[in-house]
Amino acid sequence: MTKKEKFSLKDHLFNPGKVDKIAVEIASVYPGFTREKFTADVLEKFPVLELKDRIYHITTCLNHHLPSPYPNAVDVLIRALPQPCDPNLSDDDFGDFIYAPYAHFVATYGCSEEHLHLSLRALKEITTRFSAEDAIRYYINAFPDETMRVLTQWSTDSHYHVRRLASEGTRPKLPWCQKIDIPVTASMPILDNLYSDTTRYVTRSVANHLNDISKINPDLVLTKLNAWKKSGKQASNEMDFITKHALRTLIKQGQPDALACIGIQANPPMEIVSFAMPSEVKMNDYLQFEFDILAKDNTTLLLDYIIHFQNKKGEMNGRKVFKLKKLNLKKNQRITIAKKHLLREFMSTKTLYRGQHELALQINGDVVHRANFNLK
Repeated sequence: MTKKEKFSLKDHLFNPGKVDKIAVEIASVYPGFTREKFTADVLEKFPVLELKDRIYHITTCLNHHLPSPYPNAVDVLIRALPQPCDPNLSDDDFGDFIYAPYAHFVATYGCSEEHLHLSLRALKEITTRFSAEDAIRYYINAFPDETMRVLTQWSTDSHYHVRRLASEGTRPKLPWCQKIDIPVTASMPILDNLYSDTTRYVTRSVANHLNDISKINPDLVLTKLNAWKKSGKQASNEMDFITKHALRTLIKQGQPDALACIGIQANPPMEIVSFAMPSEVKMNDYLQFEFDILAKDNTTLLLDYIIHFQNKKGEMNGRKVFKLKKLNLKKNQRITIAKKHLLREFMSTKTLYRGQHELALQINGDVVHRANFNLK
């Protein structure tokens, strides 16, 4: 790839080579499969389709080229799957995105009472090649009791991809996936089985799951983390990881109980003794600020900064917290902190507008200093 070529995730994950790969695999178990026609049908629309639309399009093409009825088609897909992801690994083995349409096929054509158990067994197989976290949510919404019962069983499965699906698929706010209509407490038996897992791939999902819940019911998250810590079932370093990752939203918000859970005290013995920041910053340039902290006693400090953004109407109603650093200071120790923050006009998640903005320093959950700057 030359410097001028822009990386395309959709072309990296879904391309002619990947499509031909599954076509070859399907043809090897289903002689009636027209490999060349399937590949041509899939690739015909690729140039105008984004990533998720390519998944849906491949699903539709599979439906046209696989045998009917549905159970026969699913049987072909399952027999065509390659070997599962290595169960001896513990992380960073996400499988191959090209199998995402298989799970979507099961969600689209098999989410019925007649095919419920067949479809759930199929998703269990597929998720060991690529996560079926979105597809399982169709079943949670349509058949909540039956699906949650099966997912609770899967939370003790021997394959860590299946165990992860039990947590990831039931996350209240799973990105890029449909919402689910179950109370956040419904997944607690699953998480109780998984927090002591030995694989980071699973425990990261548990932590992300709790972080989702923290936006809905923070007290439940804090109660659960304290109970898990007291149980002693998880190694202390991994329990620390789960706790910090699960509480990251509450920590950024400065929630006192969340900070106490990671050993950060409110109102620490310190003071800001100097602060410097320009009053004006050019768009697409760096906001630079510097400040000194003096510790009045031995203390641990968690430093964040908050930028309050102006919107298109000139209202300062946007707010984002950024992590700065964690410090362990001795009594009378003085330290200088300097930071550069790029104010890019067009970001992937936000557009910046010229005008008055505010920077706030947050230490151990409390705002300790505020300063305005004009973005030109």
